[in-house]
Amino acid sequence: MRINNSIINISVGIGNQLIITFLSFFSRTVFINTLGVEYLGLNGLFTNLLAMLSLAEAGIGSSIIYSLYKPVADNDYEKINVLMKLYKKAYTIIALVVLLLGLLLMPFLPYFIKDSSLQNIHVIYLLFLVNTVIPYFFSYKTNLLNVYQKSYITTAIFTGLSIASTCLKIAILYWTQNFIYYLIVDSTIVISNSIILFIIVNRMYPFLKEKVTAKLDAITKSSIIKNVKAIVLQNVGTYFIFGTSNIMISTFVSIAAVGLYSNYNMLIEICRTFINQIFNNIYHSVGNLVAKESKEKIYSVYKVTMFLNFWLYSFCAIFMYVIIEPFITMWIGKQFVMEKMVLIVLMITFYERGMRNSISTVKTTAGIFHEDRYAPLIQAVVNLGSSIWLVQVMGISGVFIGALISALLVPFWTTPYFVYKKVFQKPLMHYYGTYAYYAAIGLGTCLLTSLLCRWLTADTILVLALKIIICLVVPNVVYIVLFYKTEEFKYVFGIVEQLVKKVLRKAKRISRTNVPTGNS
Repeated sequence: MRINNSIINISVGIGNQLIITFLSFFSRTVFINTLGVEYLGLNGLFTNLLAMLSLAEAGIGSSIIYSLYKPVADNDYEKINVLMKLYKKAYTIIALVVLLLGLLLMPFLPYFIKDSSLQNIHVIYLLFLVNTVIPYFFSYKTNLLNVYQKSYITTAIFTGLSIASTCLKIAILYWTQNFIYYLIVDSTIVISNSIILFIIVNRMYPFLKEKVTAKLDAITKSSIIKNVKAIVLQNVGTYFIFGTSNIMISTFVSIAAVGLYSNYNMLIEICRTFINQIFNNIYHSVGNLVAKESKEKIYSVYKVTMFLNFWLYSFCAIFMYVIIEPFITMWIGKQFVMEKMVLIVLMITFYERGMRNSISTVKTTAGIFHEDRYAPLIQAVVNLGSSIWLVQVMGISGVFIGALISALLVPFWTTPYFVYKKVFQKPLMHYYGTYAYYAAIGLGTCLLTSLLCRWLTADTILVLALKIIICLVVPNVVYIVLFYKTEEFKYVFGIVEQLVKKVLRKAKRISRTNVPTGNS
């Protein structure tokens, strides 16, 4: 059942992402041509600022979701209801706190924006704030779908509304060139998405409407409080690691530089989101696994997810390293291409962060929050210190080098240590040996692929297409040759084979129902 649910969720997620990706490129092209790179930068800056306000959530949701895995696996409806009542109360308070903090931040907005003549900044910011606050009143029930491994429902609703939203926003940009109208459409869609999912969850799980009289038991309450305290530190640290890049670029370089980076970041996030369609669904399956299975079973599944992590993240990093610059040149112009060092550091960071997915998934679903609660704060201090210094010495690339340095100095060591000690109870060198082996293969494959593509220098669609073909074929052929005999490859291949067979069976059933009977 875990594999079947994951396959359904992954299939729907990837289908959704293909649609959203196509629309994103079209929308971004219209956005740049109608509003310009500064509004693009403002969009990225306000996203970062409001992510800072969302720290008020402080991991309460993550801790409650972790506490839901076991009662959901045991069909303990009473305990689910008690936890959901707590979830609702917590998220209502969080929404009000974020709203208040957001309003208090408004007078200070000009200090974050360098070299810009943009207008209506405060109105634009208020619309961003509404988009951030409203989902808190509904998302506590939406997240229950993820615990039940029904995230394909969330994805399907989101896809439909995203298509409608993107088409409307493109039309508004084309006819009015007005960013405020653009954001009003976005707010309407966000609110609609939240309300629709809220109604669906109520219908799917009618027991949620039952009156809650029971109290949360002392053990669960103590566990939640302990985990929240740890996650508060982790979330604060995580924000100052991943959420401040646009703020630093806007403050020390310019708002236009944020716009340039946002194009690279959009392409990177598209790849990351494609991969996350797989791993976000595996995440909840692992949560169910940790709640029920032995450490040997957990370890065997973890090795598969690490292998899959390597394949997908290294492949995407190689693909983007070769393709991003020629693609941006042909898409919106050479003036939007950044210095090569930025691309190199972004790809290394993308790979390093991605390779931590599998170990971090086990850590989180096993409830290891308290032990390394200070690690993100230490990483954040290193990141901010090195990034602020390096951005003034090296320019925009210094921001990303600082982030990479902080990742290699802290979570690269701490996360595997706690998982191997507390969950797997195996020597830590197993992890670093496998990691080094994968990294060497990935680097060698990257050099081979980029060397083959270097012979193609002309800026034409045909040359770009040839480079894309090389990037699609070479890494995957190398990996198949090197790994086809391994247990991890066989396991993944078996799941893919199972998925293909399901799709073919469904296609045959559909074709049979559509065959004419011969009767008029």
